[in-house]
Amino acid sequence: MTIQAIEPVVDSRSARQVARDTRRTEAMARKRMTSRGATIAALVIAFVWTIPTFGLFVTSFRPGSETQSTGWWTVFVDPNFTLENYGLALTSGGTALTLGASFLNSLAITIPVVMFALAVAALIAYAFAWIDFKGRNFFFVFIFALQIVPLQMALVPLLSLFSRGLEINGVGIFPGFELRGIEHSFATVWIAHTIFAMPLAIFLLHNFISEIPHEVIEAARVDGAGHGQIFFRLILPLSAPALASFAVLEFIWVWNDLLVATIFAPSSSLPLTQSLNSLSGTWGSQWFLQAAGTFISIMVPLVVFFALQRFFVRGLLAGATKG
Repeated sequence: MTIQAIEPVVDSRSARQVARDTRRTEAMARKRMTSRGATIAALVIAFVWTIPTFGLFVTSFRPGSETQSTGWWTVFVDPNFTLENYGLALTSGGTALTLGASFLNSLAITIPVVMFALAVAALIAYAFAWIDFKGRNFFFVFIFALQIVPLQMALVPLLSLFSRGLEINGVGIFPGFELRGIEHSFATVWIAHTIFAMPLAIFLLHNFISEIPHEVIEAARVDGAGHGQIFFRLILPLSAPALASFAVLEFIWVWNDLLVATIFAPSSSLPLTQSLNSLSGTWGSQWFLQAAGTFISIMVPLVVFFALQRFFVRGLLAGATKG
C-alpha cells in the first residue's frame, strides 16, 4: 500500500491582488443579493417616514405665533427660529408637575425597573436553562405564552391586587410595616412594569444562556462551584450582550410608557409622557411646546441606545434564533 503525499497549493498572488479579488467577489455577491428597485423603494419609504419627525423638529424651534398661522415647511422661504420653546417646555406643564420634574420621575421609574427586570429574569432564565426540575418545559412555554395576553386586560386585576395587598398612599409592603416618603411612591409602577416585562425577558435571556457551552458549566461544577457561583461568575459575564440588548428595549418601553404609569403612579410621581400628553393645552393651542418637549424626552433613550449599541444586535439575534 502506497501513500501519496498531497502537495500544498501555493497562492502566487500578491497581497494587492488578493485584496482586489476579494473586493471583486464582494461586489458580485452584493450585486446578486440586492435589487435597484428594492433599494429605491426602501429609500422612498424612509424619506416619507422621516417627514413627520422632521416637521416636528422644525416646529420645536419655531415661534408659537407662527406655528398657529403657517405650516412648518414655510421655514424654507422664511426661516425664523427660537430656543424659547425649550425653556418654556421645561418650566411649564399641563399637569401639576413641570416637564423638568416629570423628567426626573421618568428616570426614577425607568432605571429601577430595568434593574429589577434584568435581575429577576436572569435568575429565572438560568433556572430554566441549567437546573433540571419537574415541569420545566411546561412552565417555560406557559411563561412565554403570557406574551399573547393583552396588557390592558391585566390592569384592573393588578390594580385590585395592589389595593388589597399594598397601601398605595404610603406603600405598605408587609403587614404592620409601612414605607413612607416620596422615594417609595414608585413601588407600584416598578412592580407593574417588572411583571409585564417578565415573559419576553425570560425568553430572550433563556435562549442566550442555554447556548453557553455545556463543557463550561460542567467544568465549573467539577471544580466545586454551586449554582450561585456559576450564575455570578460565569453566566452574567457571558450573557452581557443579551442583558444589554434587553436593557435597551426595556428602557425604551418603560420610558415611553403612558398607560401603566397613568394608572399606577401617584399624582406626585407622574412620568414625562404624562406631562407631554397635557403640554399642548386644552385645545392644542400650544403644541409647539409639546414638540419641544418631545425632543427633550428622546435624548436619554438615544444616549442609552448608542452606549449599548455594540451589544444590541448581537444579543438580540442570539436570544431570538433558538427556541
